[in-house]
Amino acid sequence: MTKVTIYSPESSVRRPGLMLREMFADLKSSGELAWRLARRDISALYRQSFLGYLWAFIMPLATTMAWVFLNASGIVRVAETGIPYPVYVLTGTMIWQMFVEALQAPLQQVTMAKTMLTKLKFPRESLILSGMFKWLFNVVIKLIIIVPVLVYFGIEVGSHQFLVPVAILAILIVGTAIGLLLAPLGLLYTDIGRAIPIAAQFAMYITPVVFAMPEGGLTAKLFHLNFMTPLVLNARAWLTGMESVMVPYFIGVSLGAVLLLFVGWLLYRVTMPVLIERMSS
Repeated sequence: MTKVTIYSPESSVRRPGLMLREMFADLKSSGELAWRLARRDISALYRQSFLGYLWAFIMPLATTMAWVFLNASGIVRVAETGIPYPVYVLTGTMIWQMFVEALQAPLQQVTMAKTMLTKLKFPRESLILSGMFKWLFNVVIKLIIIVPVLVYFGIEVGSHQFLVPVAILAILIVGTAIGLLLAPLGLLYTDIGRAIPIAAQFAMYITPVVFAMPEGGLTAKLFHLNFMTPLVLNARAWLTGMESVMVPYFIGVSLGAVLLLFVGWLLYRVTMPVLIERMSS
C-alpha cells in the first residue's frame, strides 16, 4: 500500500507541538543536502568565471577605492574615523556586504530551487542552510583580503579579534531573520527581490559604513536608531582594535534577531506548502 503525504499548513498550526518537533527534526536532517547544494552552487558560480573567486571581493575593493578618491580629492569630506580611512571603508563595506548577502540568501535560494520544490520532497530547511554555507564561504574570502590590509596599515593582531566571530554570527542572524520574513512575499512578487538591493544601498548611507558617526542633528539620530549601526561599529572595532561601542544595543539587536529568526522560520514553514502548491498550478 502506497503511503501518501498530505501537506496541510492549517493542521500544522493547530498542532504546534508536533510542528515544532517536525521543524527541528527536518533541520537536523538537512545538513548533508544543504552542504551538497552549497558546493554545487559555489562551483557553478565560479567555474565559468575568468576571475573566479576574486569576484567575492572586487566590489568592496572598488567601493573602497572610489570613496578613498572622493575623500582625498575633497569632493566628499569625511569626519575623523580613528583609523586610516581606507581601512575604515574597506572593513565597513565588507561588513555591510555580509549583511546584504545574508538578507538576500533565503529568497535567492528558494527562487533557484523552484523546480526542486514542486517535484521533490525534501526538508525545506536545507535551502536556508545551503544559503548560510555559501555565505560563510564568501565571508572567509573577505577575511582573507581584510587581514593583509590590516597588517599593511599597522593594525596589530590582538585578543579583541577573537570577538569577530561573535559579530559575524550576529550579522548572519539579523540578515537571515529579515530575509526569511521577506522570502514568502518575494516568491509571490518579484518586486521584493528587486527592491532589496535598492533599500540596502539607501540604508548604507545611514549606517557607519563609509561615513563616521555624525555628532548631532537628524542624521545622528538616524544613525543611532539604525539597528545595523552597533553591528557594523563593533565588527569593525573588533577587527581593528578600536574600543567597543553601543554594546547593550548590540546585545539587544542580536537577541531580538534570534527571536525574529524563529518567527521567520515559522512563517517559512507554514507558507511553503501553500506557495509550492501555487507554483505547481
